[in-house]
Amino acid sequence: MHERHVDRELYFREQAHTTSKYVIPFIESVLPATGSLSVLEIGCGEGGNLLPFLEAGCSRLAGIDLSESKIENARSFYSAIPGGDRVEFIAADIYDSASAGTFDIVMMRDVLEHIHDQERFIGFVKRFLNPGGILFIAFPPWNNPFGGHQQMCDSRLLSKMPWIHLLPRRLYRRLLLAAGESQTRTDGLLEIKDTGINIGRFERAIKKEGFFLENKSLWLINPNFEIKFGLKPRRLPQFPGRIPFLRNFITTTGYYIISVPHREP
Repeated sequence: MHERHVDRELYFREQAHTTSKYVIPFIESVLPATGSLSVLEIGCGEGGNLLPFLEAGCSRLAGIDLSESKIENARSFYSAIPGGDRVEFIAADIYDSASAGTFDIVMMRDVLEHIHDQERFIGFVKRFLNPGGILFIAFPPWNNPFGGHQQMCDSRLLSKMPWIHLLPRRLYRRLLLAAGESQTRTDGLLEIKDTGINIGRFERAIKKEGFFLENKSLWLINPNFEIKFGLKPRRLPQFPGRIPFLRNFITTTGYYIISVPHREP
């Protein structure tokens, strides 16, 4: 298993680096991340993605995650950061968190692919947006080489094998167990097989829910691979990006900014 999946502080720093260098500039193509903005992260984990917004002086910051242990880690990390007490962390199911209020920016980075019934979820999160607010979503398409998150395997061999998550479910399960993966790890990877989402289905869902696509960027080399593996981020070339079937297999992450068009009463 990669060190970052065990060392949560390392993972925290990696998240902060990528959000500062790539996510915030992408968001600022639509909405400047100034001190007057409020930001909510859904599926925040330890809150690394929120740190650059805190450093930018954003007025209100909140993170929600199902995992109580990750939320406790987040509170611990931020207790040592100047101004960290301004960030509110909530351990809860997002469907039970409507009282969290509304925000100018709602963000989800590498979260959507873990959620059941994404179409329902995408419609639900509208309620957290202020008028004129935006939703930033980044996710790895299911068919990409490591779309099944097999890099988290304890087996060194499986953690480096691309596209094995596309095997039939029964065969994939047998492979994981035969390689020594625990039942818990196996069940978690099979759940990702159930919840994986590709670009076309995501774009159909946001269209159905009445979202406007403000900006989009598909990446051949995920910006996060820079700090993880020392690889230079690269956007998907135009030609394969126009071929729906092909782009799902070679896009390592998609960045999207969407909004709900404001209608005058």
